[in-house]
Amino acid sequence: MQKKQIVIYSDDSSVRASIISSLGRRVESDLAEHTIHEFATGPALRAFVDSGAAVDLFILDGESAPEGGLGIARQLKDEVFNCPPVLVITGRVQDSWLAAWSLAEASVVHPIDPFTMAQTAAQLLRGSKLVTS
Repeated sequence: MQKKQIVIYSDDSSVRASIISSLGRRVESDLAEHTIHEFATGPALRAFVDSGAAVDLFILDGESAPEGGLGIARQLKDEVFNCPPVLVITGRVQDSWLAAWSLAEASVVHPIDPFTMAQTAAQLLRGSKLVTS
């Protein structure tokens, strides 16, 4: 199986570390192992996407500053042909409407629950649509 390519965006290194820890080497036994690409800034993430690199899943922190992951999610969905699934992390359950606005397929809430993160990522990597936590 070819490795899955997962992009993580957050300006906070502890959030990126939490996501990486939640995902492990493989999110589920029926899925291939994955490679993580970490980004702390929007411009670095966009340069990676513009390079044509293969991506299977974007995980974007909606609480990042100065550029939030929700806006980046919306931009990816508007500008990337056949955009891969996007999972956004919101600050509160009540922010699920923002995740919907961003056109993300799924959302989870800070603080990150490792089980929920891994389960949601696995569903998206399998091609499931519209899962929210």
